[in-house]
Amino acid sequence: MFWNLSSSYSEARGFRVNARRIMSRQHHPVDDLVVSSNFIRAVRESGYLSLSTALAELVDNSLQAEATNIAISIGWSTDALPEIVVEDNGVGMSKDELETCLRFGGSSRFDARQSFGRFGMGLPAASLSQARRVEVTTWRDGAAEQWVALDVDAIAAGSSPNLTARRGSSTSISTSGCRVRWMQCDRIEYRRLAWLERSLHRALGRIYRRFLTSGIAMTINGSQVEPVDPMLLSTKVERATARLEFQPLEIELETSTGETSAVTVRFAMLPVNRWHGLDNATKRRIGIVGQGGVSILRAGREIASGWHLMGAKRKENYDDWWRCEIEFEPVLDEHFGITINKQGVRPSAALREAVEPELESIARLLNARVRQAFEEVKFQTAAETSCRIAAAADRDLPVITSGRRGGALTYRIGSEPMPVESMFRSTLTQRMLDLTLNVDHPAFAALYRPLQSIESEAAMELRTSLELFLLSFARSAAQMEKSGQHFDDLLRIWSSNYGRMLRKS
Repeated sequence: MFWNLSSSYSEARGFRVNARRIMSRQHHPVDDLVVSSNFIRAVRESGYLSLSTALAELVDNSLQAEATNIAISIGWSTDALPEIVVEDNGVGMSKDELETCLRFGGSSRFDARQSFGRFGMGLPAASLSQARRVEVTTWRDGAAEQWVALDVDAIAAGSSPNLTARRGSSTSISTSGCRVRWMQCDRIEYRRLAWLERSLHRALGRIYRRFLTSGIAMTINGSQVEPVDPMLLSTKVERATARLEFQPLEIELETSTGETSAVTVRFAMLPVNRWHGLDNATKRRIGIVGQGGVSILRAGREIASGWHLMGAKRKENYDDWWRCEIEFEPVLDEHFGITINKQGVRPSAALREAVEPELESIARLLNARVRQAFEEVKFQTAAETSCRIAAAADRDLPVITSGRRGGALTYRIGSEPMPVESMFRSTLTQRMLDLTLNVDHPAFAALYRPLQSIESEAAMELRTSLELFLLSFARSAAQMEKSGQHFDDLLRIWSSNYGRMLRKS
């Protein structure tokens, strides 16, 4: 019996080809699951809200690769679509990692909970949401670059994706790193480069504020990205900054592995008395107007902002004047409902039950404090006229000496809760007579509050007359005290009698 050698060779060759195809499908079963030409176009609609949120996926990868310097370059010409390059000095990628990085789900850290990435979707999905072609180049140990590319138009036309690493033509300045190049960026809505740069500075500065503060360098077309703190704790205007309210809350939640991890919540209050008079442009620039609410950070990186986990408390204009920051680690992703593009949160029932009651209570308390602060500002503004008149008249009154100092006094009127027996309290310190009205005394509700709520000219004149009456009374008391006469008993008895009469009226 004789074998047909030519037939056997053809069959064997066909077997090897089919075997390679089978092995290829087993190793990368992409075409078994999706239609590439349709999928590549559909993935462009993956839901990234803006260019900054898409770029954040690339910055996440750089930070996970231990980069300390991230440079974003935007090329913009009138006759071509924009091109964006993100380059870092991280650890770079191996050949296998490079050939996997543009595959959807092709992550060496799939479902890892140590840092930003988790699903292996960020780089390809974010890139194609903004650009029609993406190239990824990497290098290590000073060796020549290697690169891979993904082209929307080529794949949509029927070409098979070719993600085999190819040798680059140059070496890079840093020992290792990575460069992602977005070409034909057809989803950018800004018409001017300067507007785009300004928007990216603001957005990325806020998203990565913790990392920028800790020393990570990020530039956009050579300009340093500065941290943007929505809590305004480091924003100094009119010699004032926001301040932390309360001690940070630590709320323990159970993770998917049965362990526990903490959600940390911080609150800040803005200085209403110092910033209320800023013009609207300044308020918008520093982030007072429209920037209130909650900032949520995952592994130190902001993933959501707005009005979250406040229970039944609705947002009001007064809520622009306090801030909340919620921070958690990736092991709690299920509780916060993190999606593949890390935009926004979908809190679980367990998370809501654990944090909303306390956060709602604090939100209402801070709202009340802001309202009170604005009432005090309104009070102070209205009282300035009376204090100015009293100071002008003081030059013609008997001098009250204080130590070696003499001369005219200055005046201030304030208000606060005090024991109900006293209608007001006055102190003389460093030539300033400070008159504090008792908001709990019946006289405040009967006389002062009605006048404060009426904005007519007659009401203002009557209020000024009342304040001058009280200031002159307080000055007379200070004058008697300095001359050795005791006035406290008279003030206490008079306040008590007047209060009783008002209650009967």
